[in-house]
Parts: sequence; C-alpha cells; structure tokens
Amino acid sequence: MTAAILLTGASVLVAACTTSISGVARPEATPHTGSPPATAAPPPGAAPGSGSTPAELLLPVDRFPEPYSAVVLPPQAVAQAAPDLTGIPPGARVNPGGCLPPPQDYGPGGTAMAVGTDTGGRATLSVEVTTPAEPLADYRRHLVECARVEATHRGVTATVTTALEPDPPVLVPGSETLALSRTITSGEGPDALAQSILTHTAQLGDVRVLVTYMSFESGAADAENVDRVYADAVRYALEARPR
Repeated sequence: MTAAILLTGASVLVAACTTSISGVARPEATPHTGSPPATAAPPPGAAPGSGSTPAELLLPVDRFPEPYSAVVLPPQAVAQAAPDLTGIPPGARVNPGGCLPPPQDYGPGGTAMAVGTDTGGRATLSVEVTTPAEPLADYRRHLVECARVEATHRGVTATVTTALEPDPPVLVPGSETLALSRTITSGEGPDALAQSILTHTAQLGDVRVLVTYMSFESGAADAENVDRVYADAVRYALEARPR
C-alpha cells in the first residue's frame, strides 16, 4: 500500500478538524398536580439503558494532556477514523475470511470520538465511546482468532497483526477491560508504511470506551499518557452510569 493510500484514513485523525459534536440536552420533566410527574424521553441516539448519547459520555477535549491538541470529530469523520484504527477499512476483503471487524454503528447514536494530535511526534491519542457493543469476551475471542489478517482494499494489501496485552486496571466496579497492540504494514521500499497502535479498553454493560495511541514513528508508545487518558475517560463515561 502506498503511503498516500494508507494515510487517507489516518489523515482524519491527524487533520486539524474544528467541528465538534455537542451532547443533546434532555428536557426538564414538568410535574402535574394530582398525577405522576412527566418523564423526559431519552435524547435521540441515547445509549441503551444509560439515557446518554455517546457524545455525552466522551471525555471533554480540554482534559487531553499536552502535547495532544484535541478535537471532537464530526460524524462523517468518525466513520472514517474509527475503522482506520482496526487497520481494515469498510469494504475490504480479508484473509482469513471470517476476520472482518465486528459490526459497529459509526453514526452519532452509536459512536463518538475525540482525537488529540501530536504533530511533532506524528502520533495521535484518541478516545472512542461506542454502544451497543458486543460482550468484551466475544471481542477478545475475535482478536485471538484473527491475530494476523491480510486486508485488501482497492487492490492494495496490508498486513494487520494484533496481540493481546496485559489487561489495564478495572477502574469502575462491574466493568471489564482489555488491551491490545497492533501493527499495520504495507508496501515495500520507498512505499513501505507502518502504523503502531496501542489500545486500552473498558466496558460496562454495552457501553465501551477505547483509548488508542497511534504512531507512524518507530519506538515505544506513549504509555504514560495512554494510562492517564484511559483512567480519565473511563471514569468520565462509566462512573455513576446505570449498571
């Protein structure tokens, strides 16, 4: 895969987007004398059982650490950026054949995403909230079964290699966690390109929070800031939410 082709999806993460997604305010309930108080309907796109949209569960961008300048991606950008972190774009053919990423709703009712960019280090740090998510045990099984995948899209093939890492800490009672590292390689010679990814995931019920570091540079991931943002994002999204 040429650098230009693989960078198409990743550029969504690195681009200086300025549009942000706002949470939908819930109307106040109006009590009536002699009858039970009215109950406000959940906002459009609310996460099932939570009464909140994915955007409302998303870590505010002003809580990203330096040097990551963060923005909330608009829905059309989420639909490009989130699949990019799997290494397998929509419409790709994969080998083994059963290793397409699990289905996901990339619309505002299913996914919200904020991305912090370190332009000096050619790296991004992203927070993604998705619901409804499959059980985390099913996702773990998928990762084990699809540890190495060849993905072909528009005639170009990339190799996606994924390994499970030690689970990150459980910060919210009742939640489950998972960590993975991933490399995405393609091309040869001057066209060779490699992405390195580290993701920490927490899930409570069907609400999943993913914190991902992605870099085009060789070297270790920014584990310190991954841990910091993971702790903040997970507590923000999952604490005090309905179990």
